[in-house]
Amino acid sequence: MALHLLCKDPESPNNGSPTLYYDDETRSYLLQGWRVPNPAVRLAGITIPEHETIVEFPPRLLRLFPPVEAAPQTEAPSPADER
Repeated sequence: MALHLLCKDPESPNNGSPTLYYDDETRSYLLQGWRVPNPAVRLAGITIPEHETIVEFPPRLLRLFPPVEAAPQTEAPSPADER
């Protein structure tokens, strides 16, 4: 497995987040972001399964996401591969 750094928030010092990675083994993306402050209020009404989480990141990072065709992924995962 190799993680590939795709983009990092230029305003986050000292290797902080948010950061977007690509995992070439699972062919999925990993987003390192901030914990959502006051989640009981901000995430009210969202059902989050026990095995999932929500992270926050600024809009400026979204502009840095590479286009899908530029990512290291070589083929689309089959429906059986998706989680």
